[in-house]
Amino acid sequence: MTTESEETQDSEQTAARRYVVEVMTQYLEEESDSINHRFVFAYTVSITNQGDRAGQLLNRHWIVTDAQGKEEHVRGPGVVGQQPWLEPSEGFRYTSGTVLTTPFGTMHGSYEFQTRQGERFEVSIPVFALSVPNIVH
Repeated sequence: MTTESEETQDSEQTAARRYVVEVMTQYLEEESDSINHRFVFAYTVSITNQGDRAGQLLNRHWIVTDAQGKEEHVRGPGVVGQQPWLEPSEGFRYTSGTVLTTPFGTMHGSYEFQTRQGERFEVSIPVFALSVPNIVH
């Protein structure tokens, strides 16, 4: 026997698996200052809805970790001032940035989405590296 909460959880997990998140990064040397431990990175995120239900990106949660293991949690509504709706087969792309005090670090996190029916679910953002080119870490 399946309970209503189990059905909702299964539905949320299925929806989350149908959103694909891909990230490309770039070190911004001209905005960085290695002497003062300021390493600036841009990242471009592509989110694609490969499912059969529309979803709106409501919130983001990033975990930014530098090379010394220091974590910073960044939470907020939407991305780059937007809370986009992604219809089935649609995608959304945006570019943002972060500053580290070390030449290497990582980011990962999650997006909170909501369907038109009000169901909320999380989409994982896989871990990706932020690295100054030609640095051994």
